[in-house]
Amino acid sequence: MSALPATDDLPDDSILIVGAGIAGLFTALKLAPRPVTILTAAPLGKGGSSTWAQGGLAAAMGPGDSPQLHLRDTVAAGAGLVDGPAADILTKEGAARVEDLIKLGIEFDTDAHGRLKLGREAAHSCDRIVHASGDQAGAAIMAGLTRAAQSAEHITIRERIVIEELLRDEAGHIAGVLAVDIVKGTRLMITARETVLATGGLGGLYAVTTNPVRAQGHGMSMAWLAGAEIMDAEFVQFHPTALDVGVDPAPLATEALRGEGALLVTRDGGRLMTGLHEDMELAPRDIVARGVAASIGAGDGAFLDARAAVGTRFEDMFPTVYDACRKAGIDPVSEPIPVAPAAHYHMGGVRTGLNGESSLPGLWAVGEVACTGIHGANRLASNSLLEALVFGARTAAAITDGDGETRTVDVSQLMQRLTLPTKPAPDALAKSLRAKMAAQAGLLRDDRGLTDLLGDIDRDFAQPDITSGNFNMLIAAKLIAASAKNRQESRGAHMRADYPAHSATPTHSILNRSNAGLDIEISSRSVQTSSE
Repeated sequence: MSALPATDDLPDDSILIVGAGIAGLFTALKLAPRPVTILTAAPLGKGGSSTWAQGGLAAAMGPGDSPQLHLRDTVAAGAGLVDGPAADILTKEGAARVEDLIKLGIEFDTDAHGRLKLGREAAHSCDRIVHASGDQAGAAIMAGLTRAAQSAEHITIRERIVIEELLRDEAGHIAGVLAVDIVKGTRLMITARETVLATGGLGGLYAVTTNPVRAQGHGMSMAWLAGAEIMDAEFVQFHPTALDVGVDPAPLATEALRGEGALLVTRDGGRLMTGLHEDMELAPRDIVARGVAASIGAGDGAFLDARAAVGTRFEDMFPTVYDACRKAGIDPVSEPIPVAPAAHYHMGGVRTGLNGESSLPGLWAVGEVACTGIHGANRLASNSLLEALVFGARTAAAITDGDGETRTVDVSQLMQRLTLPTKPAPDALAKSLRAKMAAQAGLLRDDRGLTDLLGDIDRDFAQPDITSGNFNMLIAAKLIAASAKNRQESRGAHMRADYPAHSATPTHSILNRSNAGLDIEISSRSVQTSSE
């Protein structure tokens, strides 16, 4: 049995934030003047999904728009599973959070009169997408937040730290994290009064993804292992228009291109979305993704044609997409872009209340790792960055000074973890799992495939060379597959070939750890209606 790692106690009033994307950094800044320690596996500002976000921020800031209209669009896209109170908060507080970013010096695209230039994306009824440098909103926001965090006296940033497990005390209060210092190659226990997960999503569990491959749901896994409730794990959104150029992860062709009028076409130039939805290319993402996949499966191919809508303006308007196309030998000004669906965003995650609180005392979650109920079964485009800001601010406001007691870690929980190697996960296991997840828990699912997938995952746990990273990756995959098998209907991003219809009453899936082992207990929770 491995010896216990050294303990690194943070000051009694310090807050620990795991993850340094937009959600983590914004929450940290809003916590001032409370001391905050941010842990990040990569150097600050590099390596996370936030920097890759192309679309922008959806906020009701334009003429003729309102939080009520934004709320209506959010609820409509969510296929019956959007929680009204959370969506009310998102849409009402969104504009103020955009103003926060502007005050931090982040420059959004403006017109000749200095007003924010607003674009439109799928399933939005108004122009309300705030962009930065065309398709570089994520990078621009991350750059601004990184500068602010680096200069903030209350924030300490510790890079090259990988989190393995959440620590608990004997009362079940989250007391910090078990981590690996990548540079030193050693484990350590970092204790804290309050712990905020901002670890991002899990697209890297799938063979084709727009996320960094290392985004494999580890935060959700650790929360579930510690006893936190997970909600709606089965809802994985596939972006319809990843570049189909054989690159892993797949470059993204932002939805803003379709907002500008780019068309989805087949190999012979026919309109791909004809007959699938009245809004054609601007239909909800789940419908467009399945339409693209069906066209590819039928041998007709799928292409994004921006020649007429964007043409020679492409490089200036969408520099990130343009660069990715040119690297792949495609000229988007003069030829259609081959596209395919790719795992893009997780609507499920650690169940939180309206202030980021999880079901475990001492544990909070913000950003994609959290499930606030806002996205329902199908996220409305560009609501994700806004959610990170709105609920990051609310989480910061809700965290209190604590009770002043020193928490003692219950080390008995760590013994199994300490027997697992900390080295990187073997490529063969991860590659195999990603292929199985794409085939059996992807756009189209059925009972047989999900049952086989769960059996394969359980067998993978028994492999002799499994590492600590493998363990968390397999937990995340199991949560998705088990929840998908349990939901015997089709709704939003969850499509069952053997249950193609909606159930009469939409409910959330709630996943708990039922014992000290790895059994998953699944129950349901009613959708909360708006308070208005």
